[in-house]
Amino acid sequence: MESSQDKNLPATAQRLKKARDDGQVPKSRDLSNLAVLGGGAVVLMALAPMGFEKLRSALQGQLRFDRQTLLKPELATERLVDGFAQGLMLYLPLGVLVLAIALLTAFVSGGWALSTKPLMPDLSRINPLKGIGRLFSKQQLFDTIKLAAISAIVGVVAWQFIASHVELFGTLVMQPLESALGQLGHWLVLGVGGLLLVVAIVAVIDFPAQRFLHAQRLKMSLQEVKDEHKQSEGDPLMKGKRRQRAREMAQRNSISAVPKADLVVMNPTHYAVAIRYDDATMSAPRVIAKGADLLAMKIRDVAKANQVPVLQSPMLARALYAHAEIDDEIPSALYTAVAQVLAYVYQLKAALKGQGTMPAEQPVPVVPPELDPHFKKAAQEAPV
Repeated sequence: MESSQDKNLPATAQRLKKARDDGQVPKSRDLSNLAVLGGGAVVLMALAPMGFEKLRSALQGQLRFDRQTLLKPELATERLVDGFAQGLMLYLPLGVLVLAIALLTAFVSGGWALSTKPLMPDLSRINPLKGIGRLFSKQQLFDTIKLAAISAIVGVVAWQFIASHVELFGTLVMQPLESALGQLGHWLVLGVGGLLLVVAIVAVIDFPAQRFLHAQRLKMSLQEVKDEHKQSEGDPLMKGKRRQRAREMAQRNSISAVPKADLVVMNPTHYAVAIRYDDATMSAPRVIAKGADLLAMKIRDVAKANQVPVLQSPMLARALYAHAEIDDEIPSALYTAVAQVLAYVYQLKAALKGQGTMPAEQPVPVVPPELDPHFKKAAQEAPV
């Protein structure tokens, strides 16, 4: 079994895609917090003057009572509903804008993934052993150090701010209400701005750190890369079997082309190769059909039924069967051998038509021994 130390290769594109499909993307919570808190603060300050004016007008209307109000108690319910509607129209834009800012930040930073996989029940999440493993992971260690540092920095900033303004806070009770509220709002802006500055600095550090940790979690071992390659490209053994089946099907289908052949070369029962040559359309002879064993017998029978010459040339038949595919030109090393048998066949056909003399005995084609599969096998089995 491979340990985590063996996983030192970067994640492949397929691994990254699968992780995103599973909802695993680098997410910076501090960047999201900055977007929500910072965006919310900016939107709140922008809407504060208008909101304050609406709240004051609504409060004045709610606190005004006259004789008509006392005579119709049901007006109290209408006032309550009207106040709730005004408050909703004030807070709803704030919530919508903050949500839009958070979604835009997640989209720009790449921390989003359209996946339902995280919502599916997973019993492994409540596995105690995996839970203990997560407690001592790099991610958990980084989060613990980060939270401790944030707490310490925020505590120091808050203490410094309160300590420098504690005496001024006491003077608010001696100021008019409007000026006291303005001063308090100014202090709140300064205090919240300082805290947001801390969150922004942490987010700048956390965002690349989360991407680095995500890449570390997705690292792969050499065996995993090999297994993924097999899954994507297919097992070489299975691919070889599929190619073999495809060749066998092509050979069976090629029997229909035998009547068009100029000749069939056999060995004498194991292999059969049908050759055709047209000097007007072909630069070299082509193999239009081939087969072994029973398929070779079928090619021979079809050739005889259609008066296609069948020549016995074991070495040439084996070489063509091994080194030439259907509908491909014959190898250049076999040009001379094929030319010899074609010349014999053409002379034989001309003699049968009364247009020439009958050829002598069938030629023995010159086939390079290295192209004969039986020659290679014999050489490998020969004692050293």
